Amino acid sequence: MRSLKSFCLVLLVLFSFTKGISQTYKIDVSKSIIKWEGKKITGQHEGTINFKEGFLIFKNKKVTGGSFIADMKTLSNNDQTGSSKAKLEGHLKSEDFFSVDNFTTSTLVFKSIASKGPNTYLINADLTIKGITNNVQFDLVVNGNKATASLQIDRTKYDIKYGSGSYFDDLGDKTIYDDFELNVVLAY
Repeated sequence: MRSLKSFCLVLLVLFSFTKGISQTYKIDVSKSIIKWEGKKITGQHEGTINFKEGFLIFKNKKVTGGSFIADMKTLSNNDQTGSSKAKLEGHLKSEDFFSVDNFTTSTLVFKSIASKGPNTYLINADLTIKGITNNVQFDLVVNGNKATASLQIDRTKYDIKYGSGSYFDDLGDKTIYDDFELNVVLAY
């Protein structure tokens, strides 16, 4: 009987210590992706950006943190081919847009997290693009070993003003909308 009480006590102590421990999961960069979509008056373009690294933190099976680094050198266009594709990718990587030679990465760091229901969280995070940091807010949905999110980003807040009707007059059908969309899949 004494050994049963000792065993139960050990289990209780172990459960008490492990209950509050955070678990950090590195994302699988080969299965995680950022899909972007930018729109202009005459149409839109879409593509991808790969992650360099990242992680999600869980405590008691709930998201409590996260940090991610995007490899801006991998920015690609998926709706064109050949010289049109190469021209757009070059322009997006240039000083007019993301200045990839000077800013090879962009980062997102969770600042606060609120539960919105089962496996859904409202995330407030700091997004840094071109060395400029702004707060962004989005929903993160966790399903198994994947998490997904959609973000609307105002590029002008990161000094990306090329073709913006908010900054330039008389652009006509060459106007590029300020907001672009990111759809993110995190596999861990």
